[in-house]
Amino acid sequence: MSSLDDLYRRVIMDHYQRPRNKGELDNGAISIELNNPTCGDRISLQMNVENGMIKDARFLGEGCSISLASASMMTESVKGLSVDQSLHLVDLFSRMMQGEEIDTDEFPLEDIEALTGVAKFPARIKCATLAWKALEKGVKQ
Repeated sequence: MSSLDDLYRRVIMDHYQRPRNKGELDNGAISIELNNPTCGDRISLQMNVENGMIKDARFLGEGCSISLASASMMTESVKGLSVDQSLHLVDLFSRMMQGEEIDTDEFPLEDIEALTGVAKFPARIKCATLAWKALEKGVKQ
């Protein structure tokens, strides 16, 4: 295992063991629940969107380390973004999960980049993308 793979694994486990933005938002939040029936992952995403900006995002869920770490990373990265910026980030993440090289100068991925290795395991891509699909569905409501 390379030192980069080891670093990525540690970042994923940190988000899994100490998730950021875990919890619920007050009334008025957009709420989306999605599950992956194949593996049992379940994500409930809540967002406060005001004037086209994501002011806050939180999640609850059950699932594997990749699914929950990805939700933690996603909620951390979209706070303060416009709806259009968040949809662009969803597109970049989706392309990354398909194995495409992403220009991180265009949009810094920060911890999200730790999930690049998931593309090598097609069965785990649905785990990593579950929270992102909830984000996309929520901002399009």
